[in-house]
Amino acid sequence: MKLSDLQKFILLQSYGKVKRINRNLFNKFYNSHGKASKEHHIKIITKSLERLIDRGLIIGYGEKTMNKWYIKEVQLTPLGRRFAKKLMGVQISLPFKKNPKS
Repeated sequence: MKLSDLQKFILLQSYGKVKRINRNLFNKFYNSHGKASKEHHIKIITKSLERLIDRGLIIGYGEKTMNKWYIKEVQLTPLGRRFAKKLMGVQISLPFKKNPKS
């Protein structure tokens, strides 16, 4: 299963923590990445959380209005814990540019 860097960050931050994690913890990902507005970051995080929920890796807790879900907290499922544990063992590549002339 292919995941984005943000989705990997969400899984790794959720692994080994208390049962439910507040979604504000995931804003740390954008402290060092990107310069877009805060509203844009919130939309991206929400979309990533919804996709992880659809894949069965996390459970979302929040409020439901007539038109929309507001996810406030998340919790890893057993499948999500296994996947996060597997991610911890994978070596992360550094963002160095490769020189094609060498």
